[in-house]
Amino acid sequence: MAHPKRKISKTRRDKRRTHIKAVVPQIATCSTTGENHLYHRAHWHEGKLYYRGKVLVDNSEVAEA
Repeated sequence: MAHPKRKISKTRRDKRRTHIKAVVPQIATCSTTGENHLYHRAHWHEGKLYYRGKVLVDNSEVAEA
């Protein structure tokens, strides 16, 4: 089994790991509203909070009352 000859410092290890997340974020289109949003994120559209095409929070009724 392979072993490293020297300990890799936390700084060097963390610098290497930052490049994994340096890609452009992917954009999804909501099937219900047609709104563009980030994957795995809820988004607001016309006073409603949508996630995976379903309404989570409806603030439009509160604003009308």
